[in-house]
Amino acid sequence: MKKDAPQYVVSSIVALGGLLFGYDIGIMSSIQEMEHFNEYYGYPNALTIGIIVSSLTIGCFVGSLLSAPLADRYSRKLTILIGAMVCTTGSAITYASVNRAMLIAGRFVNGVSIGFLSSVVPMYQSETSPPANRGRMVSLQQWAITWGIFIAFGIDYGCSYIPGERQFRLPLGLQIVPSIVLLCAMAFMPFSPRWLVAHDHIGDARQVLGRLRAYGHASAPEVAEELRLIHQTIKHERENKSSSYWELFRFPNRRRTLLGCGMQFMQQFTGINTLMLYAPTIFRDIGFSSVQSVALFQAINGLVNVSSTVPAILWIDRWGRRRTLLVGTVLIIVFYMVLALLMRSYTALTDNQSHESVVINMSARSLGIVSIVMVYLVVASFAFSWGPCGWLIPSEIFPTHLRAKANSLTTGTNWISNFVVTLTTPVLLESIGWKLFMAYSIIMAGNFVIIYLFLPETKNLTLEEMDLVFMDTVWAFNIRWLPLRLPSWMPTSKQTRQIMVRHIGSLEAESAQHANSLAPNH
Repeated sequence: MKKDAPQYVVSSIVALGGLLFGYDIGIMSSIQEMEHFNEYYGYPNALTIGIIVSSLTIGCFVGSLLSAPLADRYSRKLTILIGAMVCTTGSAITYASVNRAMLIAGRFVNGVSIGFLSSVVPMYQSETSPPANRGRMVSLQQWAITWGIFIAFGIDYGCSYIPGERQFRLPLGLQIVPSIVLLCAMAFMPFSPRWLVAHDHIGDARQVLGRLRAYGHASAPEVAEELRLIHQTIKHERENKSSSYWELFRFPNRRRTLLGCGMQFMQQFTGINTLMLYAPTIFRDIGFSSVQSVALFQAINGLVNVSSTVPAILWIDRWGRRRTLLVGTVLIIVFYMVLALLMRSYTALTDNQSHESVVINMSARSLGIVSIVMVYLVVASFAFSWGPCGWLIPSEIFPTHLRAKANSLTTGTNWISNFVVTLTTPVLLESIGWKLFMAYSIIMAGNFVIIYLFLPETKNLTLEEMDLVFMDTVWAFNIRWLPLRLPSWMPTSKQTRQIMVRHIGSLEAESAQHANSLAPNH
């Protein structure tokens, strides 16, 4: 067995929380187009569909805010267990819904559980992973999300052939299965070693690190060294730093908070959920009207999402976060622009009342097919870049004493942004059509500038070394010619390193007296 096999097992099992997340996102995309669903719920209009779909995200926002006190007090592990139990309850309500209000309530409850899981799962993966493959471990969360979306699309496609209410009830109810699997499997997973140290369970933390890093040998030198560094850092944070929410908005954490919340905000305004949730509407608008063909195109969309996340899992710790995001952003800008022009040309050809001009001279059928290809290319570009990095970066940049609160805040930003996108998309698609994708292209150009200027590289750093990065200039690198710099009294790069070296040295001297208590008993 490989040395890091236990880490893969732990990160993969907890990533079932991501699968639930993805399933909940994807399941309504084709259901809203099903005849039996619309007949049962009284043919809801675009705004009502937006409310039904976005009710999940409001629950997610509430759940993400509630996750911080639970994760800090009762552990990351138990919070994930609670999330699985709540998800089971919400799925049962959704499956049994007899009217719109009950359906919205069930999706809200599901959202609370996804809020727990989306906040705590990447944090748990980050805290249990070594620096060399932390990006890969947290990316498993995003891969699981894509699998959940793909499975939801596939189930929707299969159920589209079923007559009666089972056509939409079966997809809504099947989510109970993975939630029960997560509930059972999570009971056997370890607690986060950093949470254990923060609650003075040093011996338990040593045993967990031994199982994850050294074939169960808790006395291995690398285990002792990692435990020493974790203990030093948490001890210093406990004695010298506040753990309130206000601390997130003070130097040097303010920059991390802005970046973490900004990453989640920007991830949603890539427009990915417009393509994942409302792609059937787009497919219908470009000439593909049958429920089965739309569901099939959406299932392929999910498969593209799954397969395109694999490169990030394999190579994100080699490529780095910055390069991955910048390349993905450029591709998304180009493909959105082409999609917008294709849809404009399709509208000009097929709508006699349209005042648009044909930009791309092709037949209507060809324009529709190429438009679908552009949707897939945007999804693929997102899947290897903004998908994993949007969750990875906020989970790794914060200090231990603030990580749960910070992830709660950044995930809450994700969900409130998601709510805005999912609520407004059906109305915007109906009113402005192709212009929405041109707007996304412009937004992505802004995202490129922000990432290029402000996001530092964090690959191969331990969680305890992030202070070396974020006590420095606000820029991703030193830019002497720009007029905006930190005040002169704040440390420069060289000064920062000197300060941190002295700080780490003092911590080592201070912790020498604790060496015997940290060493394993023989």
